[in-house]
Amino acid sequence: MSTEEILQDVLEGVVESDWDQVVDNFDNMDLKPELLRGVYAHGFDQPSAIQQRAIVPIVEGNDVIVQAQLDLSFKSTQALILTPTRELARKIQNVVITLGEYMDVECHACVGGTNAREDIDKPQEGVQVVVGIPGRVFDMIHRRALRTDDIKLFCLYEANEMLSHGFKVQIYEVFKLLPQDTQVVLLSAMMPADVIEVTEKFMREPVRILVKRDELTLEGIKQFYIDAEKEELKLDALWDVFETANITQAIIFCNTRQKVDWLTEKIRGRYFTVSAVHAFRFGSSRVLITTDLSDRGIDVQQVSLVINYDLPTKCEDYIHRIGRSGRFGRKGIAINFATTEDVGMLRDIEQFYITQISKMPNLIARDLILTTKF
Repeated sequence: MSTEEILQDVLEGVVESDWDQVVDNFDNMDLKPELLRGVYAHGFDQPSAIQQRAIVPIVEGNDVIVQAQLDLSFKSTQALILTPTRELARKIQNVVITLGEYMDVECHACVGGTNAREDIDKPQEGVQVVVGIPGRVFDMIHRRALRTDDIKLFCLYEANEMLSHGFKVQIYEVFKLLPQDTQVVLLSAMMPADVIEVTEKFMREPVRILVKRDELTLEGIKQFYIDAEKEELKLDALWDVFETANITQAIIFCNTRQKVDWLTEKIRGRYFTVSAVHAFRFGSSRVLITTDLSDRGIDVQQVSLVINYDLPTKCEDYIHRIGRSGRFGRKGIAINFATTEDVGMLRDIEQFYITQISKMPNLIARDLILTTKF
């Protein structure tokens, strides 16, 4: 099928998965015992909707002539993962290290903004997995610091985000330097025309696993909105939430850095220690205030509450925000602050994900919040 034909199917809403198998637990995915131990040790209780469909065909080696499995007996780069941001690359590195704890897997993040000597030396010392942003990875390959001879798996993570950041040329230059039988895995939140073009250029008759939007709204997350009427009343609504809810950890999303700074100063010292991403990760704060620019780099297991102080400007970003809570089978709460002008966007989000966002009662039910404790 040509790019034009697939794009037409997308526009008509008829693109379908061509892989029907759904495996709803990690035990039945034929994973190596050492890897399975790492999965549970990291806190993955059950696979997400996408993982239930995607892990098995990846393990079976689709998109390659022979199955691509890492040979852990020798230290050479065998898997390359590209991401759009440094934060996300670091997050993936941490996950790989945890999952590979019982398999002697080494992983290096090649992200730039650091001493280039480490990026040169570390792969040569021997790592099986390299994760990084396209520009820095291509530079390391060009310097022959990162050898591609033994790479068996090439993964594009958040492909739609990378393409929107203008990485297409760099990604293709990296791809051309990989062995011809490299298995290619593309993970994308959305399937716009440029992502479809990439699938034709990089992949050979790939299995397509498309999860319906209603399945992407994670089970276990209760969604509410608070009618703030106008912008000036949002802060009072936030105080009500803080005074009523037993908050373990929370993330608050704003749409601008200026709003993040302003809200941080308002909250600091009144209720909790409030911080930016770097401090929150290490558990020194109970509340993080951030923008969409960093949400995919947040690595938090114990988030019980997500607050959209500002509704996202794009429906596609909503799942990335509330997906910080209720992860891997846990329960969570998402509260959206909506002014009169936001009602249209709130309804668009409901329609986009085929979900319901209920109005929060005037007196927030304390017992409801308490059920989110782990």
